[in-house]
Amino acid sequence: MKKILKRRCFMKMMGAGAAAVAFPMEFCKKGNKEKPNIIFFLADDLGYGELGCYGQKKIRTPHIDRMAAEGMRFTQHYAGSTVCAPSRCVLLTGKHTGHAYIRDNDEMGERGDVWHDPELEGQRPLPAGTTTIGSMLQRAGYTTGVIGKWGLGGPHSSGEPNKQGFDHWYGYLCQRVAHNYYPTHLWRNGQKHVLEGNRYFFPHQRLPKDRNPNEEASYDEYSGKQYSLDLMVEEAVDFIQKNKDQPFFLYVPFTVPHAAIQVPKDSLDEYTGAFPEVPYKGEKGYLPHPVPRAGYAAMITRMDRGIGRIMKRVKKLGLDEKTMVLFSSDNGPTFNGGTDSTFFNSAGPLRGLKTSLYEGGIRVPLVVRWPGFVKGGAVSSHISAFWDFMPTFAETAGIPLPENIDGISLLPVLTGHPQQQKEHEYLYWEYKRRQAVRFGKWKAYRSAPEGKLELYDLEQDVEEQNDVSASHPKVAAEAQRIFEEARTESQIFPLVRK
Repeated sequence: MKKILKRRCFMKMMGAGAAAVAFPMEFCKKGNKEKPNIIFFLADDLGYGELGCYGQKKIRTPHIDRMAAEGMRFTQHYAGSTVCAPSRCVLLTGKHTGHAYIRDNDEMGERGDVWHDPELEGQRPLPAGTTTIGSMLQRAGYTTGVIGKWGLGGPHSSGEPNKQGFDHWYGYLCQRVAHNYYPTHLWRNGQKHVLEGNRYFFPHQRLPKDRNPNEEASYDEYSGKQYSLDLMVEEAVDFIQKNKDQPFFLYVPFTVPHAAIQVPKDSLDEYTGAFPEVPYKGEKGYLPHPVPRAGYAAMITRMDRGIGRIMKRVKKLGLDEKTMVLFSSDNGPTFNGGTDSTFFNSAGPLRGLKTSLYEGGIRVPLVVRWPGFVKGGAVSSHISAFWDFMPTFAETAGIPLPENIDGISLLPVLTGHPQQQKEHEYLYWEYKRRQAVRFGKWKAYRSAPEGKLELYDLEQDVEEQNDVSASHPKVAAEAQRIFEEARTESQIFPLVRK
């Protein structure tokens, strides 16, 4: 019987590469007859330094910290882009921004005042027929779900999640609508879920001049009855409960801590008075808040609490050893809406914030937990990126890799076989007129195509303060070569706009 079981495990993995064969055998020998589940939590604009397990001192994240203590924490992991939509496209398709279809946040066509019209939702959609992690795992027999912020196509477009490989979908289709944590509705499988007690208000406005910014009542209109994060947590728990007896993939792209700063009072009370505060009046476009530092910290802690609740259900259902759980962020921390990245040391030691291709804009946390397969308390300096998740999940599920992707499976390093782990020749990003590449210890950056090439030795200078391109001309020339060859031209997102 053991020989038969061993052979079945081997046959499951034949399409995924010989280096991974030993691992699924271990999974099967523990009595698991189904493919492992996968849960992927994605924060929105959470910085490299905003978790306790990455050095944060002011914001409490005990549940994510526990995941890191029971799993593996990566110190050199990178997002797909430095802003939301392209980063999510990279994650789901396994192609970096030199090859991805979506390479920037992009509203569709001549749509008038999209910011003020509540009927206009959605950004540029993924094309029909796109191979995503969802569609890949669907074909492998997984039930797939996404709960959170989508940003890759509005209502009735080719980019809707149910048309891109997800059996179940709940959340925000539109990134603009997601700037309000008390929306009038969310979407569930193509249908509006109207949220009673929440009324429409424009999510980018200033506190009226006749309001006292120091009075709590002045901000009452910028809230509602149903907080979207809490609804997403409930939906995720329900999805896991319903699919506990079959393999599932659950992608949970939360909106926290993306501005606006909004959080229920019970969470805000945990931090009120903890920090020096100046009321944020909405000067830079997002909703005002009386104690923005407390509000920001409370949002992250409430998300962490929600993750803890989801993890509690996983454990209660006996799915711990059957479930790989990951946590990351879509890009670096933001700089507006009342947030204070300097106060919280949100990017840690890294230079730059969201929209930057310096390390602070693209290096993000990655925590992976899988009891029995990923060693607890492990720390990896392996250089990885969002485009590695598609091949990692393919290998975990024992299925062939999709063609023409840029990623490399992380399964060997995750499961204690670093000697079998393949490494990237380079990692590449582009955003608007800027490019960046990471190769070995080197990081290069330029404004394309005429900008001066900057070169940094990240082993000696993680803060990217000392440009060494003049003293390492051969390395700079190699970076120049990669900038030219690592991308295909996009008519929608040309690197140099005329």
